[in-house]
Amino acid sequence: MSERTCAEIQRTERDHGDSWAGLWDGLWDGAVEAALRHYRAFLRQPGRYLELCFPASPHPESSLVDVANARDILQEALRSLPQPSRAELGRVVARLDAELRRRTLPDPHAYRHLRWHGEWWHRRLYDGEFRW
Repeated sequence: MSERTCAEIQRTERDHGDSWAGLWDGLWDGAVEAALRHYRAFLRQPGRYLELCFPASPHPESSLVDVANARDILQEALRSLPQPSRAELGRVVARLDAELRRRTLPDPHAYRHLRWHGEWWHRRLYDGEFRW
């Protein structure tokens, strides 16, 4: 991403003072970088299909082990960023989203466990295990 977009992301994270590291729908310093790192790492796993996993550690960044939570962070950043930085990050996220849709399967029973997240990335199959 461009220097301008990186600076806008840092400014947005810094100005987003209503949250702290570990909240699934908030931003903190370095949140977008961490979310992108976890999203990319998830998609680099071998195999044709991937299943999302639940976080098991109380460490703040561990919530991003669940790629749906990492995607929530990116969505919050996209909502908060000004144009054209939003568009540039959006293009990066769109490529990752396409791969996530291709390599994960929809969960027909997602409505049973969804409380407050209804975005499509929360309605993918989970493996049922907790991970660090």
